[in-house]
Amino acid sequence: MTGGKICERPIKGELIVFGGSRSKALTGKICSYLGIEPGEVTLTEFPDGETFLKLESDVRGRDCFVIQSTSPPVNDSVMELLIFIDSLRRASANRITAVIPYFGYARQDRKAEGRTPITAKLVSNMIATAGANRVLAMNLHAEQIQGFFDIPVDHLSATRVIADHFMSLGLKNTVLVSPDVGNIKKANEFAGIVGAEMAIIDKRRKTGDSIQAVRIIGEVEGKNVVIFDDMISTAGTVHGAVLLVKSRGAKSVYVGATHGIFAGQAVKRILDARIDYVCVTDTIEIGDEVRAELPALAVVSVAPLLGEAIRRIHSHESVSALFNSESDGD
Repeated sequence: MTGGKICERPIKGELIVFGGSRSKALTGKICSYLGIEPGEVTLTEFPDGETFLKLESDVRGRDCFVIQSTSPPVNDSVMELLIFIDSLRRASANRITAVIPYFGYARQDRKAEGRTPITAKLVSNMIATAGANRVLAMNLHAEQIQGFFDIPVDHLSATRVIADHFMSLGLKNTVLVSPDVGNIKKANEFAGIVGAEMAIIDKRRKTGDSIQAVRIIGEVEGKNVVIFDDMISTAGTVHGAVLLVKSRGAKSVYVGATHGIFAGQAVKRILDARIDYVCVTDTIEIGDEVRAELPALAVVSVAPLLGEAIRRIHSHESVSALFNSESDGD
Protein backbone atom coordinates (compact mmCIF):
# COMPACT_ATOMS: atom_id res chain seq x y z
CA MET A 1 0.00 0.00 0.00
CA THR A 2 1.21 3.50 -0.77
CA GLY A 3 0.39 6.81 0.84
CA GLY A 4 -1.37 8.05 -2.32
CA LYS A 5 -3.84 5.19 -2.66
CA ILE A 6 -7.53 6.10 -2.78
CA CYS A 7 -10.42 3.94 -1.57
CA GLU A 8 -12.26 2.53 -4.59
CA ARG A 9 -15.50 1.81 -2.75
CA PRO A 10 -17.91 4.64 -1.88
CA ILE A 11 -18.48 5.45 1.80
CA LYS A 12 -22.07 4.81 2.84
CA GLY A 13 -23.92 6.19 5.84
CA GLU A 14 -23.00 8.74 8.46
CA LEU A 15 -19.23 8.37 8.83
CA ILE A 16 -17.12 11.13 10.38
CA VAL A 17 -13.41 11.02 11.23
CA PHE A 18 -11.72 13.36 13.70
CA GLY A 19 -8.00 13.82 14.28
CA GLY A 20 -6.31 14.56 17.57
CA SER A 21 -3.37 16.94 17.84
CA ARG A 22 -0.85 14.06 17.73
CA SER A 23 -2.21 12.62 14.48
CA LYS A 24 -3.29 15.56 12.33
CA ALA A 25 -1.18 14.70 9.29
CA LEU A 26 -2.12 11.01 9.43
CA THR A 27 -5.80 11.92 9.79
CA GLY A 28 -5.59 14.07 6.67
CA LYS A 29 -4.10 11.16 4.69
CA ILE A 30 -6.73 8.72 5.99
CA CYS A 31 -9.55 11.08 5.07
CA SER A 32 -8.01 11.56 1.61
CA TYR A 33 -8.05 7.77 1.19
CA LEU A 34 -11.70 7.65 2.26
CA GLY A 35 -12.65 10.62 0.09
CA ILE A 36 -14.08 12.65 2.98
CA GLU A 37 -13.16 15.79 4.92
CA PRO A 38 -12.00 15.48 8.55
CA GLY A 39 -14.48 16.46 11.24
CA GLU A 40 -14.05 19.97 12.58
CA VAL A 41 -12.98 20.53 16.17
CA THR A 42 -11.68 23.40 18.29
CA LEU A 43 -8.91 22.35 20.67
CA THR A 44 -7.39 24.85 23.08
CA GLU A 45 -5.84 25.07 26.54
CA PHE A 46 -6.87 27.07 29.56
CA PRO A 47 -4.12 29.17 31.17
CA ASP A 48 -3.56 26.46 33.79
CA GLY A 49 -2.93 23.83 31.09
CA GLU A 50 -6.35 22.14 31.10
CA THR A 51 -7.47 20.88 27.69
CA PHE A 52 -10.69 22.28 26.23
CA LEU A 53 -12.33 20.66 23.22
CA LYS A 54 -15.43 21.58 21.24
CA LEU A 55 -16.80 19.53 18.35
CA GLU A 56 -17.72 21.88 15.51
CA SER A 57 -19.28 19.10 13.40
CA ASP A 58 -22.66 17.56 14.19
CA VAL A 59 -22.13 13.97 15.38
CA ARG A 60 -25.60 13.02 16.61
CA GLY A 61 -26.39 9.49 15.42
CA ARG A 62 -23.18 9.25 13.38
CA ASP A 63 -20.44 6.61 13.27
CA CYS A 64 -17.45 8.48 14.70
CA PHE A 65 -13.74 7.67 14.59
CA VAL A 66 -11.17 9.68 16.52
CA ILE A 67 -7.53 9.20 15.52
CA GLN A 68 -4.96 9.92 18.21
CA SER A 69 -1.57 8.35 18.83
CA THR A 70 -0.71 8.45 22.51
CA SER A 71 2.82 9.57 21.67
CA PRO A 72 5.03 11.97 23.67
CA PRO A 73 3.99 13.85 25.69
CA VAL A 74 2.13 10.63 26.47
CA ASN A 75 0.00 11.82 29.40
CA ASP A 76 -1.26 14.85 27.46
CA SER A 77 -2.05 12.64 24.47
CA VAL A 78 -3.99 10.13 26.56
CA MET A 79 -5.97 12.87 28.29
CA GLU A 80 -6.84 14.52 24.98
CA LEU A 81 -8.07 11.18 23.61
CA LEU A 82 -10.28 10.65 26.68
CA ILE A 83 -11.72 14.17 26.39
CA PHE A 84 -12.40 13.59 22.68
CA ILE A 85 -14.27 10.37 23.42
CA ASP A 86 -16.28 11.97 26.24
CA SER A 87 -17.25 14.88 23.97
CA LEU A 88 -18.49 12.49 21.29
CA ARG A 89 -20.47 10.44 23.80
CA ARG A 90 -22.15 13.53 25.29
CA ALA A 91 -22.93 14.80 21.78
CA SER A 92 -24.92 11.60 21.11
CA ALA A 93 -22.60 9.89 18.64
CA ASN A 94 -24.04 6.55 17.57
CA ARG A 95 -20.72 4.67 17.83
CA ILE A 96 -17.26 5.82 18.87
CA THR A 97 -14.11 4.08 17.69
CA ALA A 98 -10.77 5.13 19.17
CA VAL A 99 -8.15 4.75 16.45
CA ILE A 100 -4.80 4.52 18.24
CA PRO A 101 -1.95 4.13 15.71
CA TYR A 102 0.57 4.09 18.59
CA PHE A 103 -0.55 2.99 22.05
CA GLY A 104 1.67 4.44 24.75
CA TYR A 105 2.04 2.64 28.09
CA ALA A 106 1.93 -0.66 26.18
CA ARG A 107 5.24 -1.74 27.68
CA GLN A 108 3.76 -1.53 31.17
CA ASP A 109 1.69 -4.65 30.52
CA ARG A 110 2.65 -6.71 33.59
CA LYS A 111 4.01 -6.48 37.12
CA ALA A 112 7.73 -6.87 36.50
CA GLU A 113 8.32 -6.54 40.23
CA GLY A 114 6.32 -6.01 43.40
CA ARG A 115 4.28 -2.87 44.16
CA THR A 116 4.15 -1.66 40.55
CA PRO A 117 1.07 -0.93 38.36
CA ILE A 118 -0.13 -2.53 35.16
CA THR A 119 -0.64 0.82 33.46
CA ALA A 120 -1.58 -0.60 30.06
CA LYS A 121 -4.67 -2.10 31.68
CA LEU A 122 -5.44 1.16 33.51
CA VAL A 123 -5.35 3.18 30.28
CA SER A 124 -7.47 0.53 28.53
CA ASN A 125 -10.08 0.84 31.28
CA MET A 126 -10.07 4.62 31.00
CA ILE A 127 -10.69 4.54 27.24
CA ALA A 128 -13.68 2.23 27.67
CA THR A 129 -15.04 4.22 30.64
CA ALA A 130 -14.80 7.47 28.66
CA GLY A 131 -17.27 5.99 26.18
CA ALA A 132 -15.38 4.29 23.35
CA ASN A 133 -17.31 1.40 21.79
CA ARG A 134 -14.30 -0.18 20.09
CA VAL A 135 -10.58 0.33 19.45
CA LEU A 136 -8.52 0.15 16.28
CA ALA A 137 -4.81 -0.16 17.06
CA MET A 138 -1.60 -0.89 15.20
CA ASN A 139 1.32 -3.06 16.31
CA LEU A 140 0.70 -3.14 20.04
CA HIS A 141 3.93 -3.88 21.90
CA ALA A 142 2.37 -7.16 23.04
CA GLU A 143 -0.61 -8.68 21.24
CA GLN A 144 -2.21 -9.83 24.51
CA ILE A 145 -2.91 -6.16 25.35
CA GLN A 146 -6.02 -6.60 23.17
CA GLY A 147 -7.42 -8.58 26.09
CA PHE A 148 -6.95 -5.63 28.44
CA PHE A 149 -9.86 -3.87 26.74
CA ASP A 150 -13.42 -4.80 27.68
CA ILE A 151 -14.58 -3.58 24.26
CA PRO A 152 -13.85 -5.00 20.77
CA VAL A 153 -10.31 -4.40 19.45
CA ASP A 154 -9.12 -4.61 15.85
CA HIS A 155 -5.34 -5.01 15.78
CA LEU A 156 -3.49 -4.15 12.57
CA SER A 157 0.10 -4.89 11.59
CA ALA A 158 2.33 -2.59 9.55
CA THR A 159 4.78 -5.39 8.77
CA ARG A 160 3.81 -5.71 5.12
CA VAL A 161 3.89 -1.93 4.57
CA ILE A 162 7.49 -1.78 5.82
CA ALA A 163 8.50 -5.05 4.12
CA ASP A 164 7.17 -3.83 0.76
CA HIS A 165 9.26 -0.67 1.15
CA PHE A 166 12.43 -2.66 1.82
CA MET A 167 11.69 -4.91 -1.15
CA SER A 168 11.53 -1.80 -3.34
CA LEU A 169 15.14 -1.05 -2.36
CA GLY A 170 16.29 -4.13 -4.26
CA LEU A 171 18.52 -5.51 -1.50
CA LYS A 172 20.33 -8.77 -2.23
CA ASN A 173 22.05 -11.30 0.01
CA THR A 174 19.86 -10.18 2.92
CA VAL A 175 19.39 -11.56 6.41
CA LEU A 176 16.56 -10.40 8.68
CA VAL A 177 17.65 -9.97 12.30
CA SER A 178 15.27 -9.96 15.25
CA PRO A 179 16.77 -7.71 17.96
CA ASP A 180 15.40 -9.91 20.73
CA VAL A 181 13.68 -13.24 21.33
CA GLY A 182 10.29 -11.60 22.02
CA ASN A 183 10.18 -10.15 18.50
CA ILE A 184 10.72 -13.47 16.68
CA LYS A 185 7.12 -13.85 15.45
CA LYS A 186 7.02 -10.39 13.83
CA ALA A 187 10.54 -10.77 12.42
CA ASN A 188 9.70 -14.17 10.98
CA GLU A 189 6.64 -12.68 9.25
CA PHE A 190 8.85 -9.93 7.80
CA ALA A 191 11.48 -12.43 6.66
CA GLY A 192 8.81 -14.52 4.95
CA ILE A 193 7.55 -11.54 2.95
CA VAL A 194 10.96 -10.37 1.74
CA GLY A 195 12.32 -13.91 1.31
CA ALA A 196 15.31 -13.43 3.59
CA GLU A 197 17.18 -15.66 5.99
CA MET A 198 16.72 -14.94 9.68
CA ALA A 199 18.96 -14.47 12.71
CA ILE A 200 18.18 -13.65 16.36
CA ILE A 201 19.99 -11.50 18.90
CA ASP A 202 20.09 -12.52 22.54
CA LYS A 203 19.98 -9.32 24.60
CA ARG A 204 19.94 -8.28 28.24
CA ARG A 205 18.20 -5.13 29.50
CA LYS A 206 20.33 -3.36 32.11
CA THR A 207 18.12 -0.26 32.66
CA GLY A 208 15.05 1.32 31.07
CA ASP A 209 17.12 2.77 28.20
CA SER A 210 20.25 0.60 28.29
CA ILE A 211 20.51 -2.70 26.40
CA GLN A 212 23.37 -5.17 26.13
CA ALA A 213 23.36 -7.38 23.02
CA VAL A 214 25.09 -10.61 23.99
CA ARG A 215 25.22 -12.96 20.98
CA ILE A 216 23.76 -13.72 17.55
CA ILE A 217 21.99 -16.93 16.63
CA GLY A 218 22.50 -17.13 12.88
CA GLU A 219 24.95 -15.92 10.22
CA VAL A 220 25.38 -12.23 9.28
CA GLU A 221 28.93 -12.07 7.94
CA GLY A 222 29.05 -10.47 4.49
CA LYS A 223 25.27 -9.95 4.51
CA ASN A 224 23.02 -6.92 4.12
CA VAL A 225 21.34 -6.97 7.50
CA VAL A 226 17.81 -5.71 8.11
CA ILE A 227 16.93 -5.29 11.81
CA PHE A 228 13.17 -5.19 12.37
CA ASP A 229 11.39 -4.20 15.60
CA ASP A 230 8.02 -2.79 16.61
CA MET A 231 9.44 0.55 17.78
CA ILE A 232 12.50 2.76 18.10
CA SER A 233 12.19 4.54 21.43
CA THR A 234 15.59 5.47 22.92
CA ALA A 235 17.30 3.27 20.29
CA GLY A 236 19.12 1.31 22.99
CA THR A 237 18.07 -2.02 21.45
CA VAL A 238 18.89 -0.89 17.91
CA HIS A 239 22.27 0.58 18.90
CA GLY A 240 23.39 -2.62 20.63
CA ALA A 241 22.10 -4.83 17.82
CA VAL A 242 23.82 -2.80 15.08
CA LEU A 243 27.17 -2.78 16.85
CA LEU A 244 26.94 -6.53 17.38
CA VAL A 245 26.10 -7.45 13.77
CA LYS A 246 28.82 -5.11 12.51
CA SER A 247 31.34 -6.78 14.81
CA ARG A 248 30.28 -10.09 13.21
CA GLY A 249 31.06 -8.85 9.70
CA ALA A 250 27.75 -7.46 8.41
CA LYS A 251 28.18 -5.69 5.07
CA SER A 252 25.52 -3.04 5.71
CA VAL A 253 22.77 -2.48 8.28
CA TYR A 254 19.21 -1.31 7.64
CA VAL A 255 16.64 -0.77 10.40
CA GLY A 256 12.86 -0.95 10.14
CA ALA A 257 10.28 -0.25 12.85
CA THR A 258 6.59 0.55 12.97
CA HIS A 259 6.75 3.32 15.58
CA GLY A 260 9.44 5.99 15.43
CA ILE A 261 9.37 7.56 18.90
CA PHE A 262 12.99 8.82 18.88
CA ALA A 263 13.06 9.71 22.58
CA GLY A 264 16.05 10.62 24.73
CA GLN A 265 19.38 9.79 23.07
CA ALA A 266 17.80 7.93 20.13
CA VAL A 267 19.10 10.17 17.34
CA LYS A 268 22.59 10.29 18.87
CA ARG A 269 22.70 6.50 19.16
CA ILE A 270 21.51 5.98 15.58
CA LEU A 271 24.19 8.33 14.28
CA ASP A 272 26.81 6.74 16.53
CA ALA A 273 25.97 3.28 15.19
CA ARG A 274 26.38 4.50 11.57
CA ILE A 275 23.21 2.81 10.36
CA ASP A 276 22.90 2.86 6.58
CA TYR A 277 19.12 3.33 6.44
CA VAL A 278 16.19 3.70 8.86
CA CYS A 279 12.53 3.21 7.93
CA VAL A 280 9.53 3.90 10.18
CA THR A 281 5.84 4.55 9.56
CA ASP A 282 3.78 7.67 10.25
CA THR A 283 1.92 6.22 13.26
CA ILE A 284 3.84 8.93 15.14
CA GLU A 285 4.47 12.31 13.53
CA ILE A 286 8.21 12.76 12.99
CA GLY A 287 9.43 16.28 13.79
CA ASP A 288 11.47 18.37 11.35
CA GLU A 289 14.44 18.34 13.72
CA VAL A 290 14.65 14.54 13.71
CA ARG A 291 14.26 14.42 9.93
CA ALA A 292 17.07 16.96 9.53
CA GLU A 293 19.41 15.06 11.85
CA LEU A 294 18.68 11.69 10.21
CA PRO A 295 19.06 12.14 6.44
CA ALA A 296 18.88 8.36 5.93
CA LEU A 297 15.39 8.24 7.49
CA ALA A 298 12.41 7.14 5.38
CA VAL A 299 8.80 7.42 6.59
CA VAL A 300 6.16 5.25 4.92
CA SER A 301 2.46 5.79 5.43
CA VAL A 302 -0.02 3.41 7.05
CA ALA A 303 -2.93 5.70 6.10
CA PRO A 304 -4.34 3.37 3.40
CA LEU A 305 -4.24 0.42 5.80
CA LEU A 306 -5.96 2.33 8.61
CA GLY A 307 -8.36 3.96 6.16
CA GLU A 308 -9.43 0.60 4.74
CA ALA A 309 -9.93 -0.80 8.24
CA ILE A 310 -12.09 2.21 9.13
CA ARG A 311 -14.14 1.71 5.96
CA ARG A 312 -14.66 -1.97 6.77
CA ILE A 313 -15.65 -1.29 10.38
CA HIS A 314 -18.09 1.40 9.25
CA SER A 315 -19.57 -0.87 6.58
CA HIS A 316 -19.76 -3.88 8.92
CA GLU A 317 -17.35 -5.85 6.75
CA SER A 318 -14.69 -8.29 7.92
CA VAL A 319 -11.50 -6.68 9.19
CA SER A 320 -9.87 -10.09 9.63
CA ALA A 321 -10.17 -10.51 5.86
CA LEU A 322 -7.90 -7.47 5.60
CA PHE A 323 -5.40 -9.19 7.91
CA ASN A 324 -5.49 -12.27 5.69
CA SER A 325 -4.90 -10.28 2.53
CA GLU A 326 -2.00 -8.50 4.24
CA SER A 327 -0.35 -11.76 5.21
CA ASP A 328 -1.09 -13.44 1.90
CA GLY A 329 0.16 -10.50 -0.15
CA ASP A 330 -3.16 -9.97 -1.96
